[in-house]
Amino acid sequence: MESAVIYGKNAVIEALEAGEREFNKILISQTSRADVKIERIKELAREQGIIFQFVAVQKLNQLVPDGRHQGVIAQISPVRYMDLEDFIQNIGGNIVILDGVEDSHNVGAIIRTAVCAGIRGIILPSRRGVLINSTVEKTSAGAVNHISIIKTNSLVGAVQKLKENNYWVIASDHHAKDNYYDIDYSDMNFALIMGAEHAGISKSLLKLADFKIKIPMLTNFNSLNVSNAAAIILFESVREKVRREA
Repeated sequence: MESAVIYGKNAVIEALEAGEREFNKILISQTSRADVKIERIKELAREQGIIFQFVAVQKLNQLVPDGRHQGVIAQISPVRYMDLEDFIQNIGGNIVILDGVEDSHNVGAIIRTAVCAGIRGIILPSRRGVLINSTVEKTSAGAVNHISIIKTNSLVGAVQKLKENNYWVIASDHHAKDNYYDIDYSDMNFALIMGAEHAGISKSLLKLADFKIKIPMLTNFNSLNVSNAAAIILFESVREKVRREA
């Protein structure tokens, strides 16, 4: 099981009302009847900005066997998420945006690399891609506890907010003309966007990028793992900073 879960209608309602847990999302069976408790869960989720989605009951049975879930499972994050505005105002520094990365191991590896490279924040989408779960936490070797993790319902809105606060947005795109080492990372606050394993970065985010960069390949076998690609780019920024400060 990748995420800690709370299941059952009453348990999920109590956790939502208490406000002490960090929710990734709430899964509701497509066959659940719209009773008072289900409506209360949906109401509380909307108020708190928590994503809920309707799924096949088989999905719930995989997470909690024997039907003990009563048609409702809440997936819980092992870390607290930070608001983007709070990050900009109180922490700042370079940030990595993951656009739809779907493999927990990749997300964990990227976070581990980011912490080692001095990145201060990671932005994850609420609806598409992996949020912080136990697999991400383990793969990151605990690095999730040493970086600000920001969850957003709109990556486009998050990028626009960063640009309004003097961030330069860099998109890793294998169709780009410029190579990753053609940019002076040491003289800017940057937000690096890494795209999904197969789909890459969405067109709406590419349009907002100030720089589009690629990692040159010597063959046509263009399939660098996204976590490997992130490491190459981030440690180029480290190389430039160390060289400049030497």
